[in-house]
Amino acid sequence: MPFTELGLHSDLLYALEKQFYVSPTPIQEKAIPEILKGKDVLGIAQTGSGKTAAYVLPTLQLLQGKPVAKNRHINTLVLVPTRELAIQVQKVYQSFSQWLPQHIKPLAVYGGVSINPQMIALQGVEILVATPGRLLELVEKKSVYLSNVEVLILDEADKILNLGFKEEINQVLALLPKKRQNLLFSATLSTDLTAIKEVLLHHPVTVEVEAETQNLDLITQLAYIAEDERKGPLLRYLIKQHGMQQVLVFASSVHRADAIADKLNANKIKAIAMHSKKSQGGREDALRKFKNGEVTVLVATDLMSRGIDIPFLPFVVNYELPRSPKDYVHRIGRTGRAENAGTAISLVNTNELHHFNVIQKKMKTTVALTDSFDMDLRGY
Repeated sequence: MPFTELGLHSDLLYALEKQFYVSPTPIQEKAIPEILKGKDVLGIAQTGSGKTAAYVLPTLQLLQGKPVAKNRHINTLVLVPTRELAIQVQKVYQSFSQWLPQHIKPLAVYGGVSINPQMIALQGVEILVATPGRLLELVEKKSVYLSNVEVLILDEADKILNLGFKEEINQVLALLPKKRQNLLFSATLSTDLTAIKEVLLHHPVTVEVEAETQNLDLITQLAYIAEDERKGPLLRYLIKQHGMQQVLVFASSVHRADAIADKLNANKIKAIAMHSKKSQGGREDALRKFKNGEVTVLVATDLMSRGIDIPFLPFVVNYELPRSPKDYVHRIGRTGRAENAGTAISLVNTNELHHFNVIQKKMKTTVALTDSFDMDLRGY
């Protein structure tokens, strides 16, 4: 089905053409017509499925022709779990809204940076993309009002709830008008999400798109058995022996991410860490340096990976395994994109072997394990 059959305005079709969108993804094809009808929608689709455009396009269209709202009284509210996703969503709104006849101003607000510039920037905003905590701060300062919100969107709702934002979400909901359109997008349908679905959605249309696994065929998966004290030298050995120039390494914690990056730099491998304890400017700088090739290795936690989208990323390394098979797929899916082959390497200690077997079973695949015990890692 082409975009022309989804009910989108000609100006948005032109914007899609200018940005080389050829045909809608399954989530876009199913969700856009329902959103345009004003229905509540629960969308279940993996990261990378095109779900942002699935709600950005119709919500932009719904604003066309409407009278400009009273200043600081926003029309559309998008709640997201991280600063990176907030920035990413704002950019998608900007990329499409520039082609529309009626000017629409989107804005992303999030913590970790000064609140004053955001308070000033809220003038004339109709679409607000926000992390829950910073939104409530801005409401308290009377910099934004939620009484006229017509569309509420929770993007990556599973992550919002998993990160303990439930109380803040409830505070936000109490400030919204009861009559509104609600859109929830999530990678999974968890127990928490089912509970909030009952509160938020009225006769919702459920749009579920199964995760595509065929792109994993482009990923060569390798695994090495290594106890924790050997993982650092083994990582440095692999980078140097294989001449890796761009490597995304996943760590289980902020402390571990910093330690890995420090050790790499001490061994003359340019590396930088990206995690929640870094300032927003620090995160953006880390990602810019990695994309530009100024550093070889970006060490990130799972949460930070949501804002990392590099089509030709050749290597991903799991320094430690994630807790769930779905997170494993999400991690290794950062490579092997846009029809380009990639390599995913996991460093597995003996305590993680059972968990790694569970991951392989869930993925219905077998990854060959190489024991690093006999590898000479001296000097690394």
